[in-house]
Amino acid sequence: MTATPSTPAIPSSTESCCDEFARTDRARIGRRGFLRTAAALGGAAAVTTAHGTAFTSTAYAAAPVDRVLVVLSMRGACDGLSLVVPHGDPVYYSARPSIAVPSSRLLAKDGFFGLHPALSPLLPWWTSGKLAAVHATGLPAPNRSHFSAMEEVEDADPGSDKRVGWLNRLVGRNGTGSPIEAIQFGSGVPVAAMSGPEPVLATSGADSVKLSAAGDAASAAKRYQSMTRMWGDVPGPLGSGARTALDVVDQFAPVRTGPSTPANGAVYPGNSDLGRALASTARTIRADVGAEVITVDHGSWDHHTGIGQPDNGNLRRMADQFALSLAAFLTDLGPLADRVTVVTLSEFGRRVKENANQGLDHGYGNVMFLVGAGVKGGRYYGTWPGLTNTTDADLLVTTDYRSVLSEVVTTGLGASTAAVFPGFSPESVGVMQAV
Repeated sequence: MTATPSTPAIPSSTESCCDEFARTDRARIGRRGFLRTAAALGGAAAVTTAHGTAFTSTAYAAAPVDRVLVVLSMRGACDGLSLVVPHGDPVYYSARPSIAVPSSRLLAKDGFFGLHPALSPLLPWWTSGKLAAVHATGLPAPNRSHFSAMEEVEDADPGSDKRVGWLNRLVGRNGTGSPIEAIQFGSGVPVAAMSGPEPVLATSGADSVKLSAAGDAASAAKRYQSMTRMWGDVPGPLGSGARTALDVVDQFAPVRTGPSTPANGAVYPGNSDLGRALASTARTIRADVGAEVITVDHGSWDHHTGIGQPDNGNLRRMADQFALSLAAFLTDLGPLADRVTVVTLSEFGRRVKENANQGLDHGYGNVMFLVGAGVKGGRYYGTWPGLTNTTDADLLVTTDYRSVLSEVVTTGLGASTAAVFPGFSPESVGVMQAV
């Protein structure tokens, strides 16, 4: 069944039209600006901050790792029903008369699901069995507040007041204490998933992990030596933090001084924050400095208006950036992609029924993508609950998102579910296999 959509009026602005998401984003930018201004303990780093409370020693050294987990957060709540279309559920087309993706345009289509045509750059990984989608995933109970849902997804420990993110627990299981074991690219403020007692590195990009205003290599070396002398014997947390920052700059040098040109002919989309963050991620993985977890953000997917049709609109713009950047990243890695697993997260999905502005309001269930090492790809996973065509109808959640993440961390990184997701008993999804 197909629909013939009309052309919607697309807002000229690319900013979020959800007040709560805009407030949340401004708050993160404000904190980021403060940290950049106060950065780095006497100028040890320009836009790089090592976060955590375990700054008690400078003997941090992350060993090379066999597997790397890359978490790509699709901020603002992407519409999984547009990215992975349930064309076999007739309610989808009746609920979205002007924004539905026609069945004839879908990629990798089986009897029920198909991919949005903007995801065509990722099709080679789907056909080679490296890319999969899990539908109807999400939190165990609806939460339509951006701020609250993001925190709940990233803490992944319902009822706890410890405010420790699941990625912080993940890197904390082996006790190395190295800030470059967990890295966030694109922002100087750690997301909730990274926050906690273990030190992490949050930075705008690979080239920012350096001494501020150091000039050429000789000047940088002199400044490093002078700052090492300056802070070497300073007691207390300030001295410890300064020594840690210097250690991070030193340990990260192979990334910063290594090739910055993408490998294997990869081309990242221009003027894309996601592309830049993933390019830094690929450089870090190639340098093999011990980063086990890398997280990047992509937003805003908060499309209350003007989602558009397959070839235009806000969702197409975001999906193009997502697919082109991720395809470039996988190409850039080349054979190293066999060591890397990428998983996507979004705080919640969108409503089933389009609103009066040819957009979608906050919903519940969503889709998760997985690509790379250990992924049993080329197929769709999850239990489909069926759709309902009413104003407040949601895609229900039939797979707790932690069950998907649990398979990733247990099969790929050798972590236990209990250590990363306290008190949670996962159900089998079947999307991952040990490598």
